[in-house]
Amino acid sequence: MKMAEKGLSSLLRRPSLYSLTTATAVKAVYISIFSKFPSSSYSSAAAAAFKEAAEGEEREDIKKEKGKWLTLPPFSSSSVDASLLGKRIFGRHPSDSKETEVDAAATMTALKWVLRCCPQLPRCLVQKLFRLRQVRRESSNATAACLESQVQQHRLTRVSAKDAMNSGDRIFLPITVQEYPSEKNDYLCNEDEINYIQSLELYKDPAIIVVNKPPGLPVQGGIGINKSLDMLAATSLRYDYSEPPRLVHRLDRDSSGILVMGRTQTSATVLHSIFREKTSGASFHAVGNAERILERKYWALVIGTPRRAKGLISAPLAKVVMDNGKSERITIVDDTKITSSQHALTEYEVIKSSNHGYTWLELRPLTGRKHQLRVHCAEALGTPIVGDYKYGWQSHRKLEPMPCFNWERESAKHLTKRKLPFGLDLESGSISEKQPHLHLHCRQMLLPNVSLALQLQSSTHCDLSKLERINLVAPLPSHMQRSWDILSS
Repeated sequence: MKMAEKGLSSLLRRPSLYSLTTATAVKAVYISIFSKFPSSSYSSAAAAAFKEAAEGEEREDIKKEKGKWLTLPPFSSSSVDASLLGKRIFGRHPSDSKETEVDAAATMTALKWVLRCCPQLPRCLVQKLFRLRQVRRESSNATAACLESQVQQHRLTRVSAKDAMNSGDRIFLPITVQEYPSEKNDYLCNEDEINYIQSLELYKDPAIIVVNKPPGLPVQGGIGINKSLDMLAATSLRYDYSEPPRLVHRLDRDSSGILVMGRTQTSATVLHSIFREKTSGASFHAVGNAERILERKYWALVIGTPRRAKGLISAPLAKVVMDNGKSERITIVDDTKITSSQHALTEYEVIKSSNHGYTWLELRPLTGRKHQLRVHCAEALGTPIVGDYKYGWQSHRKLEPMPCFNWERESAKHLTKRKLPFGLDLESGSISEKQPHLHLHCRQMLLPNVSLALQLQSSTHCDLSKLERINLVAPLPSHMQRSWDILSS
């Protein structure tokens, strides 16, 4: 009996039992004692009774505890497969880079999983929850001995932001996060706005949706932006899907053209991987390769004429803060060892030259850097894009409006122009006006068939790098089309 009392005293001091109620802890201790000192059939019967009572009360404790939390979907390794699928499309395999699915899964941290499952929550709020240790995890592979294993298997434990997720793990957030306002994703479009956004569609399949972004409409929300394309797409382009389309790349607010969105989280992850591989794998070996997996072609009207009709711009870019400390710009840097920079490659080719000092260029970015085309045109070629006052202000000071080829037809267009939603003005901005709009348009994109890739992902013998590509073409916006007509007259 003294041995039993000694065992009771030592077990009650075990930290693993502190999370249980006092009654449950005592019952659990007695179960352990009876199993170690079976002196009669009574002790076995008592141990069984105590065990049943303890398990029942433990289930109630777990149920009450989970009621205080918002439960996220269990983490699945399929979320990692989507990223690997993008690499397979580019011809890369896990064995090529000594990468396994286990290694890839380990890169999915608790913070990333929460942000993926709760896109409506600001990143700063989620990080604060982790810092205050208010995030819990239920591990599916917790292992321990005897009773401790049964108790810990379904216990909620604190998790840090950088902890790796295992397949089947569930994350629990404080139930109060449900009260966070979600107006950003709940903007309700009226019928005219929905019809307009849907009229921008160029292509749609089960995996992606592509629109021809109009100039002047921001792609993503930010300071001073009330309506952005990703917010409007959540209402207008969701259709019968339970989740909204997700952005996978960007276009500047004043530029226009092809914008691709993933219709599901999986397809968006695949597209993210494809665009990332496009940039990270860019090299001189890719120049002139007719079988590029992803290819983008922009049209731009520039001031002046490049010295060569076509070529490759290889000029690293870096961000610099202006003297006022409130604004920043991208510039080409010469010494990459001193300044933090990003590798940037752009192919260009003259489409058409004009006697009036303008040139139409086709630009093919091999990397995806912020303001890459605008800076390469302005600083590397010395021919800033028309309407780019950030990087070509000096050239625009000397610019004079071009005389219109048909004043009567232009006047009629302005008189009959329809009013567009979101305050968009697509009728003005050609080179016939004093302040033309930005003349940069993503006209064509060759993109792998992601929908087909998702169907074939389980086939290990299928070479996804040979997938058929989707050819997407977006017509020029009105102001660029008028500038084309003016220079062609």
